[in-house]
Amino acid sequence: MTHALVNPNLMSWSRRRAGLSEADLAESITVQEDKVLAWEAGESKPTFRQAQQWANLAHVPFGYLFLSEPPKEELPLPDLRTVGGAAPAAPSLDLLDTVRDVLRKYEWYLDYLKEQGLSSLPFVGKFTSTARVADVVADIRSVLGVNEAPHRQGGEEYLRQLIAGADAAGILVMRSGVVGANTHRKLDVGEFRGFAISDKFAPIVFINIADAPAARLFTLIHELAHIWIGSSGVSSVSPSSNRQDEIFCNAVAGEFLVPKAKLTPLWRKVDDWVALLPELAAIFYVSKLVVARRACDLGFISSDEYGRYYVLELNAHRDQKKAGSGDFYKTAGSKNSKRFSRAVLTEALSGRLLLRDAGKLLGIQPAKIRTYAEKVND
Repeated sequence: MTHALVNPNLMSWSRRRAGLSEADLAESITVQEDKVLAWEAGESKPTFRQAQQWANLAHVPFGYLFLSEPPKEELPLPDLRTVGGAAPAAPSLDLLDTVRDVLRKYEWYLDYLKEQGLSSLPFVGKFTSTARVADVVADIRSVLGVNEAPHRQGGEEYLRQLIAGADAAGILVMRSGVVGANTHRKLDVGEFRGFAISDKFAPIVFINIADAPAARLFTLIHELAHIWIGSSGVSSVSPSSNRQDEIFCNAVAGEFLVPKAKLTPLWRKVDDWVALLPELAAIFYVSKLVVARRACDLGFISSDEYGRYYVLELNAHRDQKKAGSGDFYKTAGSKNSKRFSRAVLTEALSGRLLLRDAGKLLGIQPAKIRTYAEKVND
């Protein structure tokens, strides 16, 4: 039996990095916990098969286990999550893997565009964070093809309308609440709400849908604002952020959804401000949470008051989500964006891309590629 000459320190590092206990690894690899302890202590070595199982469970490349020391891991995008002057916590494995997965898709899509003939998008980086908020809002509306007060059928319909406009303009909008296709690795909205890749040819917006549905609308516009000012990065979309780009993008999202000039005369100072939200939400065709967020940004309520209300909305969403899951193909479409999906499917069905590779890019089984192609435009 051949044993893998792995570095025991890397085994310990990878286990802790993935948030696993010795007992977790032992149960999954079907060995005694003493065996795992012995591997990490360097007293014995796992077989190659056991080491490969370990790497899969710890979500690291197999070769990492043979390194002399743990690799230095940093977010491959600027970290804009600073809140109130405090540095953000080190990115979790889930956040790192999510960003890497999207960057892998971005690199493939950029190569695809080069073959099709690159064409830069004029709105990417058109403004800076010192521009007039109203000018950026107006330009986003123009590119997405929406009016200030369009006919809407609720927040979810408006979100779909905006995403469709972004897709038509050349922006990939990807949405997921898990890492890749792994439903056991759920993303934490407390860590990040979204991120943007501000590329003149292939801009991407990612939205963490573990968040409350009402909050996703704000995150979408916030991340689109990053595209418009040419700023890439991972955002918490926090009302208390002290970073200039984040403050500006919050202001753009707020003004886009609930214009200050219209909300200010309607906001009444009352003891129960929550009671105002249904009326105002109906006026602006947005959710109560979006109105509360705008009231916070304008100083009508405190960050603590908004934070408590947001937690209530998020918990309500989590309770509802336990009821069931959505359609597989619709989920794949929103996770990858329709524009990206269509590009991959075109290449796969033409034979220029192996079904296996298309499946890896889309996070679906190769056998489901053709069925997905039939449903992606539904």
